[in-house]
Amino acid sequence: MNVKASSAPAANWMGHWLMVPISENPLLNSHLEALDQESGGLLTRLREAGDLPTKAGSLLHVKGVTGLGASRLLLVGLGAPEVLSTQSLDRALTAAFRSLTDKPNLDVGVVVPPAAILGSKTPLEFVSAAVTAANLGSVGQDLYRTERARHPLAALHVISSENMASAIERGAILGEAMNLTRELVNRPAQEVNPVTVADRCSALAVEYGLTCEIFDVPRLEAERMHSMLAVAKGSAVPARMVKLDYRGAKESSSHVALVGKGVTFDSGGLSLKPTDGMLTMKCDMAGAATVLGAIVAIARLKLPVNVTAYLGLVENMVSGTSYKLGDILTARNGVTIEVLNTDAEGRLVLADVLCYAVDQGAEKIVDLATLTGACVVALGEEVAGVFSNHDEWSGQVISAAKTVGEDMWPLPTWDLYDDLIKGDVGDIKNTGGRWGGAITAAKFLQRFVGGKPWVHLDIAGPAFQSSAKAWREAGATGYGVRTLVQLAESSVIDL
Repeated sequence: MNVKASSAPAANWMGHWLMVPISENPLLNSHLEALDQESGGLLTRLREAGDLPTKAGSLLHVKGVTGLGASRLLLVGLGAPEVLSTQSLDRALTAAFRSLTDKPNLDVGVVVPPAAILGSKTPLEFVSAAVTAANLGSVGQDLYRTERARHPLAALHVISSENMASAIERGAILGEAMNLTRELVNRPAQEVNPVTVADRCSALAVEYGLTCEIFDVPRLEAERMHSMLAVAKGSAVPARMVKLDYRGAKESSSHVALVGKGVTFDSGGLSLKPTDGMLTMKCDMAGAATVLGAIVAIARLKLPVNVTAYLGLVENMVSGTSYKLGDILTARNGVTIEVLNTDAEGRLVLADVLCYAVDQGAEKIVDLATLTGACVVALGEEVAGVFSNHDEWSGQVISAAKTVGEDMWPLPTWDLYDDLIKGDVGDIKNTGGRWGGAITAAKFLQRFVGGKPWVHLDIAGPAFQSSAKAWREAGATGYGVRTLVQLAESSVIDL
């Protein structure tokens, strides 16, 4: 997206739409006074009539405006400054851009408001949020429609007398990283499979200065990743694991691993899903797509951290070579696993990838996976589940999520749940039955992190949405990218 800084007065800016934030205030804020005067008291009349959109997320499109450089205004409600949150700001701005991007080739100017109406947020944070929102709001899931519902802006003009270059760059990087994640999840499995995702990772690594290593089947066999390989046995497309390294700090600094489940299509294997359950299973690689988007953003922001992303990439398909119920798998760390359900495959992939990350020296781990429907039952579609063996590390991840406005909630990982996955023939079972399914899945993963500080994010709910809202497209959301970047960006990454 072409983003430009403009120091011209907002009243003089010329373009298709001028976007103006409005706070919940009985009087006009200072940034509105010149617009009101030059437009012949338009905003005063709207205020007196009770038509100014002051509620957070409310919008008013005003056409045929006279006296201003722009003939159309989009007034965007932010609510009361004292309760303005990152989430409500992001949602208001994304809804505003989504309301415009149904038309192509628009020049849009956004007025940067004074700090007084932003509460705890700064004008720089507003600009970053606006640029991110413009990127997200101009891209839909309609990648293959002849006539698309969403169109990129011709240009976004950030109107401010202050230097906003750093905030513009940050907002663009975050928006583009989230759209990378969204694109990979939204594209169908005929295009997105373990091999093509690995190739995409390789190209991105070259572009952004990451070190990329791709593990093919012989390498995975040599690394004893038999649990992951079992899941891929039924597919004609071979498994891959991708390791992406970013080194922005001294070698002595802590090393964080981001691990993503990358089941590029999940039929359920021999425990075959019904049609309705399989329709959206291109999204089962959202964890891998999220860690890819995050490490690309971290590299582009040149953050002073050391991070490695691991993507475990397989298809879970049905054929004569599919792994079977009752099979005993031996994971990389020697733990034996009884297969009771081939549709509980994501944890089998992550088991080996987590082991490998630990063996490579990861000091702290975050894994992301669309792992269980049980987590959606427990928390709904908007909230990720948080599971951990380390309260401080978990607290830091949750704090990062709160800072960027991504909702997540901790669930217990008490020892009593271990009994539910205790094996009869092998060490553990790959499912603990009906009760506490999200928790027993996390307890399964815990057996493969070697006691390192670890957080598991079950993003089955928020990663992919069945319907759109004013502030969000249906399909892939890019959830989790901002949390991981904030975690890397904050000083609390070191314990």
